[in-house]
Amino acid sequence: MATREWILKKNCSITPRQLANAYCALCVASFMVASYFLTQGAWFVMVFAILEMSAVAAAFLYFGRHATDREHIALDESGLLVELVQAEKVQQHRMDPTRTRVLLPALRHGLIGLEANGCRVEVGRFLTERKRKEFAQELSRELVGYRAGL
Repeated sequence: MATREWILKKNCSITPRQLANAYCALCVASFMVASYFLTQGAWFVMVFAILEMSAVAAAFLYFGRHATDREHIALDESGLLVELVQAEKVQQHRMDPTRTRVLLPALRHGLIGLEANGCRVEVGRFLTERKRKEFAQELSRELVGYRAGL
């Protein structure tokens, strides 16, 4: 049987290096303006610039940590492997494809459930509602084909 793989991930439009460059440009511009006001005696502008750049740094760090989040699902002769990567933490779940059920989300924005032998894994975080349904149907077809030995 051929391996069937799905990689579900965010669509990030900026690389970590570009993000760092953008942050540096923001800091330079903000601190140049704040320095001008500091020389004019308005020291509190520098305080606000430091607070602002600290908040932007925190937001960029959060974004950077989660930029590589993904879900990797692989179906091959050894079974169904579900790998979840969130903030560089990896969780792997190996499931028996002959016993795995694909459960559509009960709620509108819910995730797809994969259940086998009492283990439940939710996938589809990075898909739209329509794509989630398409993926669930495709995975169900592949599992049926696996059970039939195709």
